[in-house]
Amino acid sequence: MNQRQWCTITPSIRIPLSEISFSFSRSSGSGGQHVNKVNTRVTLHFDINASTGLTDRQKQLVRQRLAGRISRRGILLLHADRRRSQRANREEALARFAALLRQALQQKKVRRRTCPDRGARERRLQAKRLRSRLKAQRRRTDYGRE
Repeated sequence: MNQRQWCTITPSIRIPLSEISFSFSRSSGSGGQHVNKVNTRVTLHFDINASTGLTDRQKQLVRQRLAGRISRRGILLLHADRRRSQRANREEALARFAALLRQALQQKKVRRRTCPDRGARERRLQAKRLRSRLKAQRRRTDYGRE
């Protein structure tokens, strides 16, 4: 059986599988006797600080953006227990891990400030005038005072 040796995050970022460890436990939920006997739940452990697949800047980004998922010791934990087999849960955990890192390492686009053009300003002011007239028509008129 040909086992892969890398978890590919992006074409330029690959994490060696030797840096990722797994632990297995009994899954919760329905499934009857099978779920009570078999350790199908997978917990992925990834030590960010010890990783050779990420640069220092990338490690810093991951620590900032995934702070809620990282333990005090700097270990990223990810659980997978949707499937009935350990292998399927392991593959799902790896896929979710890659997607999570890909999202954390994505460059945020810098927002360019734009100024509304003259037509947009005119349309906005026209809409405000129209709304003002509509509201003025709703006001109670005092017919008795003349």
